[in-house]
Amino acid sequence: MIFCTAVTVISVVAMLIAFRTGHHNTGAFFKMAASTGFIAMGIASGGIQSVYGWLILLGLFFSWWGDYFLLSGADRIFLLGLIAFFLAHVVYAVAFLWQGVHLPATLVSFAGLCVPAVMIVAWLWPKLGEMRIPVLAYVVIITLMVALASGMSWRWGMWAAVLGALIFYVSDIFVARERFVSPGPINGLIGLPLYYAGQLLLAWSAGMGR
Repeated sequence: MIFCTAVTVISVVAMLIAFRTGHHNTGAFFKMAASTGFIAMGIASGGIQSVYGWLILLGLFFSWWGDYFLLSGADRIFLLGLIAFFLAHVVYAVAFLWQGVHLPATLVSFAGLCVPAVMIVAWLWPKLGEMRIPVLAYVVIITLMVALASGMSWRWGMWAAVLGALIFYVSDIFVARERFVSPGPINGLIGLPLYYAGQLLLAWSAGMGR
């Protein structure tokens, strides 16, 4: 697990340097190396030993493909990336349900998360064009996913999962800002480390399945 974490962290640093210096192909290589690192982390943590772990690994797999598709700047390829991450969040949500959630905590979390979700949609809506429905669906599923992670963590004390889900949620704000609002290096410098930290935490939780 330490090795997988180190590989991911080093790859993220190398990726950020490569992208910042204009070496896109090198940055793409290290990005996919980092994504492979969080899948390896899920396996190393014991994810293959429970249904919950396998579901988390499947979510990490879909995320790997989402990372690959988002390397492209084309709208259709971006949509494929959005679909891949949508499926990842669906699988994560199913994993949390399978593990078991505390229903009141889940409902309270979902209600609280609806506030930033509405604000984010209102912020992005004028810029989305034909992407409005896909982005709206994505916001709904990631909000539900985080709420279920909260409910599961409240029941079982698996705080790595909810922390990972929350960090993932925040990182996606920078993806949206880069794509639809204000492109710039700051989005990647903040969003990408957050994203990989969130995925590593979710991968770590894969070994905590009952």
